[in-house]
Amino acid sequence: MMRSARGQTFLLLFASGALLPLALAPFNLWPIAIPCIAVLFYKLQHQTAKQAIAKASVFGFAMFFSGVSWVYVSIHEHGFIPAPLALLATTLFCLFLALLFALPFVLSALIPQRANSWLLGLPAIWVLSEWFRSWIFTGFPWLYVGYMHTDTWLSGWAPVGGVMWLSFITALSAATLGQLGQSLFADKTSGKKRPIQIGTKISCLLLMALIISGYLLQSYSWTQKTTGELSVVLIQPNTDQNKKWSPVERQNILEQLQTQTQPYWGADLIVWPEAAVPAIPQRVNSFLLDLHNSAKVNQTALLTGIPTQDQSTGNYYNSVLAIGAAKGQYDKTRLVPFGEYVPLEGLLRGLIRFFNLPMSSFSLGAKDQSLLTIAGEPVATAICYEIVYPDLVARSSREATLLLTVSNDAWFGDSFAPQQHMQMARMRAIENAKPMVRGTSNGLTAIVGHRGKIEQQLEQFMVGELSGTIKPRAGQTLFAQAGSWPVVIMALLMCAGLITRRQLSQQRETEYEL
Repeated sequence: MMRSARGQTFLLLFASGALLPLALAPFNLWPIAIPCIAVLFYKLQHQTAKQAIAKASVFGFAMFFSGVSWVYVSIHEHGFIPAPLALLATTLFCLFLALLFALPFVLSALIPQRANSWLLGLPAIWVLSEWFRSWIFTGFPWLYVGYMHTDTWLSGWAPVGGVMWLSFITALSAATLGQLGQSLFADKTSGKKRPIQIGTKISCLLLMALIISGYLLQSYSWTQKTTGELSVVLIQPNTDQNKKWSPVERQNILEQLQTQTQPYWGADLIVWPEAAVPAIPQRVNSFLLDLHNSAKVNQTALLTGIPTQDQSTGNYYNSVLAIGAAKGQYDKTRLVPFGEYVPLEGLLRGLIRFFNLPMSSFSLGAKDQSLLTIAGEPVATAICYEIVYPDLVARSSREATLLLTVSNDAWFGDSFAPQQHMQMARMRAIENAKPMVRGTSNGLTAIVGHRGKIEQQLEQFMVGELSGTIKPRAGQTLFAQAGSWPVVIMALLMCAGLITRRQLSQQRETEYEL
């Protein structure tokens, strides 16, 4: 009987975790996240540390296997790994992420085992779980539940506390729902309904206040328009990922980029996506020189993704190079494991084809790089994966008036990863109250306003050009100044306070018995 109940519990947790990604792009069924997390929080009550990790791991594995299993596309279709091995690798990856997700929930066994403690402690631990996996082993800041509020009233809070503050509000909503549920249903032992705790009532009022204030904050102007306005063209070449790095195809790729760009000389800014030029500058020097001359004559700044090499050190970088009416270079500072560098390279390189992917030997760019400048407007640049790091983008955006991100989401095929990626990019625009241009190889290419609304967008998997205007904005939001630290510190203090309270209570009980 006990085994059956345990199996039902794990099945319920698995189902809840698997359903949670439906709250995020491309499904955007955001209310579903609250009962899903409420199930986890309910099952974490009165648990030992070992039980808490086990239950959180089941929930986390289902969440990641449902929400990020698109890595299978990269491993199988572009890494040329047989389907069974690719599925195994995807499963192991999700198990690893599930463990990282679950580890902070050890704290749930250390806080007082009472309703009001769970009401605050479990949402705080949820935030710590998201924060923990944002930096451990270079981080994987994906599937934050706060992203579900990109288009809700609560998005007004993003410039104040960022996506992690939205995650806390979401988790608090789930904890409150869980406590309300326990009060509405009769106790199995006594057959009587439990009274609603005062803490739960206060939490309901607090959530109502947060929702209303979030709506009001949506209209607050955190930044101001500059005097300039830029005409922008984003080139989407839809290059076949399996042919991209073939020397035979290089000339065709470069000619296509030139052909797509030709009608738009004279625009203030033209953007080519990540690694649009599939060779280091030394190998396409004449092409870049001709491009520079054309751009300079037309007073156009062209920014292109391109791999670069430092001749003095021999290191390779994933870069954005400014050409024509702009100068400078940005080197990526957050690399994707196995995609852009191979951990334990001496052991893994050459073991299987996946560890020999093209351009998987990049080095980290310098932390403090000068901003690129377009027509007098400083631009904060993020390459692909970097846009999902809230604090990284916040730091670079402080002195910028425009956010730029380039990506090559062709690695993910026809999965929902590009939509998730786009949602996270939109949240960066909201957090920093700055407009954004997003250039990709095969979509989603878009111009995003400073409130995170997509103003123009190209369809996926098509060759196209997106032309429009963007209005740079100066100033800083509270989140741009402080980042996620106030929310993280709040969560740490909540947990520390609750743990201390339980220890003092146990100490008093021991003294009383003596």
